[in-house]
Amino acid sequence: MQHEPFDMAAAEALHPNWKRDDHLLAVLARNAAAHPAEIALRERDRGIWHEYTWADYLAGVTEFAAGLEAQGVGPGDIVLVIGDNRPNLYMAMLGICALRAIPSPAYSDAPSDELAAQMVRENIRTAIAEDQEQVDKLMEARERHAGLSLIVYDDPRGLQGREPDGVQGFDDIRAQGAARIKAEPGLAGDLVARASVHDVAVLMHSSGTTGAPKGIPLKHGHVLSGVRNAAAAGYFRQGETHMAYLPMAWVGDFIFSIGAGLELRFNVNIPEDQETAMHDLREIAPTLYFASPRAWSAMLTRVQVGMAETGGLKRRLYDFFMPKAMEAERARLDGKPGARPWRWLGELLVYGPLRDRLGLARVERAYTAGEAIGEDVFLWFRALGLNLRQFYGQTENCALAVAQKPEDISLTTVGRPFPGVEMQIDEHGEILLKGDNIFDGYFQNPKSTAETLVDGWLHTGDAGQIEPDGQLVVLGRVSEVVEKADGTRFIATYIENRLKFSPYIKDAAVIGKGREILTAIVCIDFQAVGQWAQETGVAYTSYAELSQAAPVYGLIEREIADVNAHLPHGLSVARFVNLHKEFDPDDGEVTRTRKLKRNVIDERYGPIIEALNAGDSQIDFKAQITYENGQTGSLDRLLRLADVKEAR
Repeated sequence: MQHEPFDMAAAEALHPNWKRDDHLLAVLARNAAAHPAEIALRERDRGIWHEYTWADYLAGVTEFAAGLEAQGVGPGDIVLVIGDNRPNLYMAMLGICALRAIPSPAYSDAPSDELAAQMVRENIRTAIAEDQEQVDKLMEARERHAGLSLIVYDDPRGLQGREPDGVQGFDDIRAQGAARIKAEPGLAGDLVARASVHDVAVLMHSSGTTGAPKGIPLKHGHVLSGVRNAAAAGYFRQGETHMAYLPMAWVGDFIFSIGAGLELRFNVNIPEDQETAMHDLREIAPTLYFASPRAWSAMLTRVQVGMAETGGLKRRLYDFFMPKAMEAERARLDGKPGARPWRWLGELLVYGPLRDRLGLARVERAYTAGEAIGEDVFLWFRALGLNLRQFYGQTENCALAVAQKPEDISLTTVGRPFPGVEMQIDEHGEILLKGDNIFDGYFQNPKSTAETLVDGWLHTGDAGQIEPDGQLVVLGRVSEVVEKADGTRFIATYIENRLKFSPYIKDAAVIGKGREILTAIVCIDFQAVGQWAQETGVAYTSYAELSQAAPVYGLIEREIADVNAHLPHGLSVARFVNLHKEFDPDDGEVTRTRKLKRNVIDERYGPIIEALNAGDSQIDFKAQITYENGQTGSLDRLLRLADVKEAR
């Protein structure tokens, strides 16, 4: 992609409806011209909220772009961006776009070896980092990729005045740019006008569950088409109050915080850091809120743990009104709406105060996606008064393809396609999508592109079916359809997601390909199980000890048995083990988005899997551990292996 000749005629033929000057920089400039004093970004720093108007936003982007250009960054260059959500990092990404270069965000917890691999794949010479921690990792990565010549940092703490060679501050780069703009009349306008709707706005990456992540270039036109389709469906509204807390390397953050933020003039609020995000959420009081099923479940667990520690009138009111609201929502789910004369009182005493406490008091559009959400979690938040809805999308389609309408209340479906998106199911049961929000191909990977894009249709890799009312049901990955020894077909993620509906199960890996039975490696939810243990008198000192306690095995067996009761015959989990630790991305067991790397699980826990299938009651497992300094070692763990009674 770097410095390759750009074929405008071919690009225009691919997207004839796009207009060349309709891009993110032009939208930003339009906002700054029409609403210069309106607040575009807010950031909490050391407890104080700092505000940036649309005029400030545009100035930050153009000045940084001018300074970066002076450092030699130009069209086609790929620039790595790493850190938590920060205004200067958003400005940097758009400044990179102004130069017709390409921002390539990385997850903030990615280790230096992953960063070095990304740099080599993308021939990266420049990186933008949030703080000293990220700079240190980039310096380590530079030892393996000498081509990295410039590192720009945002937070000056620990760096300013002590910069290593090749390291400069964001403010210094911006000051250089401001001087250029002052000395060169027309430069700021030129920087806004250079970009094209056909330019790549961001280079995202696949999860890399089966190998190195694939680069997914999204053009300005893809992003704006996706946002406009979603807005036409009522998914977004102009002027939303939004909290930018999702990882910057995830497509959802780019689409929500930058794409929709610009196109629909969101007020984008950035929490102080990830640890204070839930506290800051209450102050921000967003009107739009997205969270993964895992995050919604964690929020519910936090409430339940808090209520378990609360007594008196507050606890009695909660125990009275929440079950009634849950029962009413369950009836609505079954198509049986009924009178709820008590709702106004519950709203006054329980539901409203709880929404306010969680920071959700003003949320009008609440969404979840990424995997199936548990029935109790879904119903609880709807009972609380949130019109929580599911949507379906991938990085390749800008995360915006299909969503439930406000009146669509369903656990099993994810909704209907947005305007501008076509959908069909092919003869193999795979979901196909078409539209201007669909990417044009993988980064330097024609083989994968040819397999994924066929006659303009995106082959999502997901199996699905369309209900009579037009709603989509996502069944799982086509590639993950496997068979047991008796020929029974199953998708492990389908079962795993349902196991994770339990508040006590954080992760699970279901194994059964070519085997007589299905078994599961379970990672307990330390907070929820810890609270349960406290209430039931189970003593423990660590995650490992708690996971192996006999009463905890009884608890997890009951949770698995509940799931088994709703699975087809022959697909119940027969045996399981509670792992002594959580699956960890740093150990290579899950991706940064917490998708299982099955080949790693199969290899690392092979002895446990064999013991489960052999019917053993325990195993002395030599566990691999990674220390903070990166060195590895091993530790012997005696793990229980248990049956699930009445497994079918």
